[in-house]
Amino acid sequence: MEKRSQWSSRFTFILAAIGSAVGLGNAWRFPGLAAKHGGGTFLLVYLVAMLAMGIPLLMMEISISRKFRKGAIESMRGIGKKFEPIGWAATSNAFVIVCYYAVVFAWVILMFLNSWQFAGMTGNNEGASNLFFDLTQTTGAIEGSSIPGPVLLCTLIAWGLIFYCIRNGASSVGKVVKFTVFAPVVLLLIMAIKGCTMSGAGEGLAKLFIPDFSALADPSLWVDAIGQVFYSLSIMMAIMFAYGSYLGDDADIAADAMIIAFSDMAISVLSGIVMFSTMGGTGMLDKITDSGVSTAFIVYPQAIVHLTDVGWLNAAFGAVFYLMLITLAIDSAFSIVEGVSAAVSDKFHLKSKTVTISICAICGLISLIFTTQAGLAWLDIVDNWTNQINLIIIGVLECIAVGWFFDLKKVHHEVNRNAKKFKAPYVWLAASIKVVSPVLLVGLFVWNMIVLFGEKGGSYGSYPIWAQVAAGWVVSGLVFLSGFVARMIINHKKKTQGFVEDEISWDAAPAAAAVSADAKAPAKKTAKSSRKKSGKRKK
Repeated sequence: MEKRSQWSSRFTFILAAIGSAVGLGNAWRFPGLAAKHGGGTFLLVYLVAMLAMGIPLLMMEISISRKFRKGAIESMRGIGKKFEPIGWAATSNAFVIVCYYAVVFAWVILMFLNSWQFAGMTGNNEGASNLFFDLTQTTGAIEGSSIPGPVLLCTLIAWGLIFYCIRNGASSVGKVVKFTVFAPVVLLLIMAIKGCTMSGAGEGLAKLFIPDFSALADPSLWVDAIGQVFYSLSIMMAIMFAYGSYLGDDADIAADAMIIAFSDMAISVLSGIVMFSTMGGTGMLDKITDSGVSTAFIVYPQAIVHLTDVGWLNAAFGAVFYLMLITLAIDSAFSIVEGVSAAVSDKFHLKSKTVTISICAICGLISLIFTTQAGLAWLDIVDNWTNQINLIIIGVLECIAVGWFFDLKKVHHEVNRNAKKFKAPYVWLAASIKVVSPVLLVGLFVWNMIVLFGEKGGSYGSYPIWAQVAAGWVVSGLVFLSGFVARMIINHKKKTQGFVEDEISWDAAPAAAAVSADAKAPAKKTAKSSRKKSGKRKK
C-alpha cells in the first residue's frame, strides 16, 4: 500500500481548507442573500449559524479523519460498520456535484477569455447581459443537444487544471493553494477599492452593513443563513475527511477550524463589499439577486459596462472579476475530486493517482451533458436535488451517527488533543452535533419540502416532470443506494478475489507517518543528549 500523503505544514492545510470552503457561493450567493435579508441582519444570523453549527461540524469531520487517516467512506465505517453507507452517500453526492461544478468553472473561464468584448459595450445593458447566452448558446430549458465549441474547449481546460492541481494529492494541492487562496483576495481588494471610490458606493455599503431588524421575523432569513453556512464550509462532501486525513499528529484542530471558518466568512463579507459598492456606484442596487448564475453572468456584466466611460478599462475590470471567480472556483473543484479520490482509493487499496485520473475522466464525460444548449437547465435541476435534499440528509445522518451512536468524548478529545490557546468546550460540541445541527438541518429540509410541494405543487421550475425525476429524484436515489450497491460488490470481491478490508478501530487507529519539523527537533536533541550521558557513564 502506498504511503499516505501528508500536508507539508499546518499553514498549507489551513490554506487548502480555506480554498475548498471559499468558492463561487461566497462571491455571488452570499451578497445576494445579504441584499435579500436586510444586510447586517443576515450577517448577524450567519455568524450565529456558523458558531452553532458550522464550526462544530467542521471540527468533527477533520478530527475523525485525522484519527483514522482515511477518507469519508472508511472514516464512517470506523465510527460503526453500519454507517459506511453514509460515507458512500457523501462521496457519491460529491461525485455528482463536481460533474456540473466543472462546467460552471468552464463558463467562468469562457467569460474571462471573452471579457475583451466589454470594451465595445459601454452603457449597453442588453449586449452585456446577453454575452453569456451568446457564448454558451443556452436555451434555459430542456431543449438543445448540441455542444458549442468554445464551451467544450473551456470544459477541457477546466478538467485539465483540476487534474493538474491534485495529480499528486496533498503534495501538489499544497503548492497550488499558496497562489489560488491569496489571488482572489488580492483581486477582490482591487475591485473593492474601485467600487468604494465610486459615487453611490456609500449607499450600497450602508445596505450591506446596517441591519434591518424587521427581517428577523422572516423565517426564510434563518433558513438561508443556515443553508449558506452549511454549503459554504465544504462539510458533508467528503472533502474535509480527505483533507483531515492528511494531517499530522501535531495538528491543532480546534484552532485551525476556527481560522478556516472565519476566513471563509471574511472573504464572503469582502465579496459583499465588492458587490454592494459596485452596484451602488452604477445605480443597480435593486438588481442584486441570490441567484449565482444570474449575478455572475447577467447582472454583473451590466455593472461592468457602466463602471467608466472608457471601454478598455471596463474590459480590464471585467477580466479581473472573472479571473477572481476562476481562482475561487478551481480550489473548490479540485477539492471535491480529491475528496472522492481519497475515499475510493482508501476503501479499495488503490493507487490514488490512478483513481484521480479515472474520476476526472468519468466525471469529464458526464459533464458533457451540462455543456449542451440545455446544460443550464440540467444543471439547475441536479444542483437543487444534490444541495437542497441530498447534502442536508447526509448532514443529519452524520450527526446522528457520531453524536448518538459513538462516544462523542473521544471526538472531543481528538479536537483538543493539541489545543493550546483555544479549546473547544465539550458542551458546545455535544450540543451542536447531538441536537442543534440535526434539528436545524431537519428544519431546513422540511422548509425545502414545503416550498417544493406546498408552494410549487411538487414541480421545480418550469422543467418537464420527467426531467425532474431523471436528474433529481433518480440521482438522489442512486446517491443513497450507492453504499449498499458498493457493499454487494465488496462482498462479491471477498468471495471471488479474496479482497480484505482494513480493520478500523478508534483505539487502534494508526499514528501519523510523519510529524512536523518542530516536533522532530526536540527528539533529536534528546537522543543526542542521551548518547552523551551514556558515554560519560561508560567512562
